[in-house]
Amino acid sequence: MMSQLKETPIEDKVYAIQQGDKYLQNELLRTYQPFIAKCVSEVCKRYIDPQRDDEFSIGLSAFNEAIFSYVPNKGSSFLSFAKLVIKRKVIDYIRYQQKRSASLSLDETYDEEQMENSLEIAAVQEKYQMEIDAQNRKEEILEFKEKLKLYKLSLVELTEVSPKHRDARESAVKTARILYNDPTLRDYVYRKKKLPIKDLVKKVDVSKKTLERNRKFILAMFIVLSEDYIYLKEYLKGVGQ
Repeated sequence: MMSQLKETPIEDKVYAIQQGDKYLQNELLRTYQPFIAKCVSEVCKRYIDPQRDDEFSIGLSAFNEAIFSYVPNKGSSFLSFAKLVIKRKVIDYIRYQQKRSASLSLDETYDEEQMENSLEIAAVQEKYQMEIDAQNRKEEILEFKEKLKLYKLSLVELTEVSPKHRDARESAVKTARILYNDPTLRDYVYRKKKLPIKDLVKKVDVSKKTLERNRKFILAMFIVLSEDYIYLKEYLKGVGQ
């Protein structure tokens, strides 16, 4: 049985679990604990003990969540998808703990020396969070670069074809949102890795010529919208809506 489990592609195992295979679910959660610990460790920048660290429990829960939310036709492998989900959940947990710690600190009374120590700790925590964000932003960009390759795109190329004017960028991002929010068009992009220009032009307020000119940028924005990118999505907040 174990040899069969190892030979079966993980995406097939995930599908079986989504259909209700509880045995396989438990086996996958057990087998991939080292992978989960590694993902969590990359966020926390320290060794993670599965038996003692709360962050590991968050990662394990996130891995289980990834199993049931994974959609294979989106193009990414399950482990790439799970890694992003784990990191997102651990980052959210760290931020929550920091906010909770800061809230508790405000409710306490400090003498002058304690207050100085509190400010020093807060400064260290802020620096630590900035380092975490910088590292994870870097890793997210690397993930994005790999995803771009599936669409025959690159970051260098993207900087060259990005619309120069704000209105044009807004329009292109709006088009990407319309594309992503339409199940039929979205599935077409996942399968063909290109824009369904003939059908898309019927749903947007731009010409076919404009769509073709901004094709690569629209595809790139579609990728950002369709993946669990925490940092890249920040740049799209309020844009094209």
